[in-house]
Amino acid sequence: MSDVLDRSITVTEIAAMGQPIDVSPETTAAFVGRALRGPVNTPVLVHGYGDFRRRFGGEWARSSLGPAVRGFFDHGGRKLYVVRVSNGARGAMLCLPARGSALVLRAVEPGSTERIRAAVDFDRIDPGNHELFNLTLQRIDPTTGLVTDQEIFRGASYREDAETFVGKLLATSMLARVERPFPTHRPERTIGINARYESTYAGHAQDGTDGTELSDYDLIGSRPDGTGLFALQQIGHFDILYLPPPGKLRDVGPAAILAAELYCRRRGAVLVVDPVAAWLKPDDVVKGVRDKGYRSPNMISYFPRVLFRDDQDREARVAGGAIAGLLCKQDRQHDADSDLEQQNGRFNRRILPVIDVDDGAAGMLNRAGVNVIATGTAGRARLIGSVTMGRGSESHRHFSNLRVRRFCLKVINAIDRSTRWAVFVHDDAHLADLLKSQILGYLRCLSDRGVFASKKFVVMCDAGLCKRANRLENGVTILLVFHPPGCAEPLTFTLHQTVAGCRVTSTAFAPVLEDCA
Repeated sequence: MSDVLDRSITVTEIAAMGQPIDVSPETTAAFVGRALRGPVNTPVLVHGYGDFRRRFGGEWARSSLGPAVRGFFDHGGRKLYVVRVSNGARGAMLCLPARGSALVLRAVEPGSTERIRAAVDFDRIDPGNHELFNLTLQRIDPTTGLVTDQEIFRGASYREDAETFVGKLLATSMLARVERPFPTHRPERTIGINARYESTYAGHAQDGTDGTELSDYDLIGSRPDGTGLFALQQIGHFDILYLPPPGKLRDVGPAAILAAELYCRRRGAVLVVDPVAAWLKPDDVVKGVRDKGYRSPNMISYFPRVLFRDDQDREARVAGGAIAGLLCKQDRQHDADSDLEQQNGRFNRRILPVIDVDDGAAGMLNRAGVNVIATGTAGRARLIGSVTMGRGSESHRHFSNLRVRRFCLKVINAIDRSTRWAVFVHDDAHLADLLKSQILGYLRCLSDRGVFASKKFVVMCDAGLCKRANRLENGVTILLVFHPPGCAEPLTFTLHQTVAGCRVTSTAFAPVLEDCA
């Protein structure tokens, strides 16, 4: 992706030349927040709440990420990337004695529950060699006490100028790093006096820390460093982004929301936005949305917050994770061409809206670009409305409909990912025809499934940009015209596919469908 071109080395997977475009890929979500343990600023793919609990420690009173992940999978989500971010958290420290000095190790993953232990032995090391040693590192599950990860480094050296210097070997470790000052002698064996064949392990000299609550800037992170939101540069694609509140009594700030919206806009994704805790009435929501300037078709919000039936505290909770799960479930069962309200907009029986919103207030909120959680049949909460926060903007009038916006993103993203190969083809007279055939095949498959409002569409390709002298401008231009379901008229898009990435623009003038096959 273009988002990672400013890093020294970029590896991007692209589809094979002319490969058929998948008409029903699994919808992928990404959550960014604070967790009890796990890798920091690294997207980890989880397929269930059990995966999340094993890798990130499950629910934690100081974070809303765990409940959001549970809500996602409880409501039909299947594929989720989790990015853990922290503010001042540190990893545990281990000290292995080395004749008056020490080999100091620092756990890669910070947190108070990260348990790392180490052992040194001289198995198969020449008795006359006082430089080399073997180092074993293990991660221990703090709940069960079982070993979950292990790394063994044989023939390590304590000398900094050696080819097998322990600091070099551990540079790729997923468990620990070597810290200065480096040892002046080889670490001592950690075999117990009375245990000739059984290793004993050195534990923490200092436990890790969880850091403090996240700020907006921790969530946003740094693009050059690939932290926060920009850690998602490491994955090829995601469809839904959600930032769970950084604490029970705190909302995600407008700086993080606007940065996330901009990032979603560039990545072709939608952002789920929770209502501010202080918004207690529909009028508060309408005024708050207007004051914060939330007016983007890439943003989805709702009101009110929810209660859990089994929650004794009766505390208002966010439902962003559950809504992300509902969107994934809808795409899998009914595709993105259907309305969430009409198909899978029902929450599980555990969830109730904090307040009841009458029909008049619900209509007002929908016009403001906010969906409503209301009590439906059999007491189950359901979503009323299928709108984005693009309401009120003439340039986004078509995309104020969530169904239209997500369908267009689905089509554009699928074509983008499947045509990147074209920018690496030079001087091919048939390039435009190959692209057109590939895209037409995809659109015809969608048409056969009855998802378009009209079976007429246009695909035009111009491969002339391949002749540009500037390498970053090499590429192709693709013009698309199609009629999304739920939209009053056909829409037109231009995709500029270059080495630097794909730029998508709406086009005002294009061939009319009546003149096209």
